[in-house]
Amino acid sequence: MAGWPSARRQVSGRTWSQRAVVAVVGVASIAVLTATGVRGIGRWLVVDDPLARSEAIVVMGGRPPFRAMEAAEIYRQGWAPEVWLTRPLEVSSDTAFRKLDIEIPTEEVYNQRALERLGVPASAIRVIPGRAQNTAQEVRIVADELKRRGGQRVILVTSEVHSRRVRATWRALIGRNPDGLVRYTTAEPYDPSSWWRYTDDGSAVVHEVFGLLNVWVGFRAQPRP
Repeated sequence: MAGWPSARRQVSGRTWSQRAVVAVVGVASIAVLTATGVRGIGRWLVVDDPLARSEAIVVMGGRPPFRAMEAAEIYRQGWAPEVWLTRPLEVSSDTAFRKLDIEIPTEEVYNQRALERLGVPASAIRVIPGRAQNTAQEVRIVADELKRRGGQRVILVTSEVHSRRVRATWRALIGRNPDGLVRYTTAEPYDPSSWWRYTDDGSAVVHEVFGLLNVWVGFRAQPRP
């Protein structure tokens, strides 16, 4: 009984801290939407860096096979000798399927098949160690592998709507040495000029705006354990 007031104060403190983060994110969201305009924010989220010779082309997690398709094209142009694949954290559905003895190919398996179908030799494809639950974890895994190999640069292939957040996350966590060049997919459906008309584009834009704000406030929001 004696410990209850202290516990209540701790809970109250956490609640106010969480409210403060939500308030900051809310104000920042309004500022971003005001500065860019509702129509312009879809285009503002899209960035594309000039290509340069790199250690590897990285297929960022999500949206198979579109990111792998773009990585294969960049590989064929000769910008890097390898294509790296990341692995997502196992989720509850993976465990459930395994208990049912149902084999579901993982994301990196789909991506590897797409790369090989598009002419990337198996010897040039590497699944790098570690599993990522979000973009920040994925960036750290890629940067660790790049530093371990003594490389100076990688090409990060992602979706149009995700491109600015990938760049912002790399710059916030890693900086420019080593560098991460961001390239977006060209085959994946996305309409930056009319994103609010489609539910998938709309939800993606909202998700990316929140993700960017989280980068700017120092990654205060974390994935659920």
